[in-house]
Amino acid sequence: MDYINSIILGIIEGITEFLPISSTGHLIIAEQWLGARSDTFNIVIQAGAILAVTIIYWRRLLDLLLGWRDPQNRDYAFKLIVAFLITAVLGLLVKKMGFELPETATPVAWALIIGGIWMIFAEWAAARRPPSSHITWLVAILVGIAQVVAGVFPGTSRSGATIFVAMLAGTANRAAATEFAFLVGIPTMYAASAFSLLKTFKDGGAANEDWTALGIAFVVSTIVAFVAVKWLLAYIRSNRFTVFAIYRIILGVVLLGMAMAGMIS
Repeated sequence: MDYINSIILGIIEGITEFLPISSTGHLIIAEQWLGARSDTFNIVIQAGAILAVTIIYWRRLLDLLLGWRDPQNRDYAFKLIVAFLITAVLGLLVKKMGFELPETATPVAWALIIGGIWMIFAEWAAARRPPSSHITWLVAILVGIAQVVAGVFPGTSRSGATIFVAMLAGTANRAAATEFAFLVGIPTMYAASAFSLLKTFKDGGAANEDWTALGIAFVVSTIVAFVAVKWLLAYIRSNRFTVFAIYRIILGVVLLGMAMAGMIS
């Protein structure tokens, strides 16, 4: 039964990690019936989703590494690095100050609802700007900050926060904003996962893990995330994010209702 639960949670993580609908909100609901998972488990299934995006963008990443002499590549790579460094520095400061909301239903529900409204507004505002695929320094800086905000407020969705900040800051093209957000997310999430995993091992939290269940969840998360992100990249070429915004608002209202009824904590 535990292996089946691992498959289900791997599927949920794979679908929700990079779609702008918040993996945290979905895992909170799932864990009410499947049981709470350890920090190690959550880190491992998240790593599977990151691996999937790395595989999808491997040509782009290789092009940025090998094409360093090309001014356009160099400019784009510098902006990725700056966005990542802003996230790393601010993230460490926030962690040191202990400023982070609990991953409980009510704050996550409000983050889902507010985030959904924010997405609708961002789509509306971006549609009134000239189409642009250019990543400016303002976009890079704000995306770096948005990743920290998403970390502080569970339920915000890292991908949602970064994509729509980029769109509002000038990269009105959905595909270009999404690509930059995902590419910044790769080193950010690898670093965060490695930091959390090292801390867990240091505290002895990994001693009693079922590594077979972890391995199953990791593989499932990787495969499902690969399919989900591929689908998303094709979908946004000709569709807005509005359906995700509406879904977030509905899910947030459902979570609030469940919390008020005492069904979830």
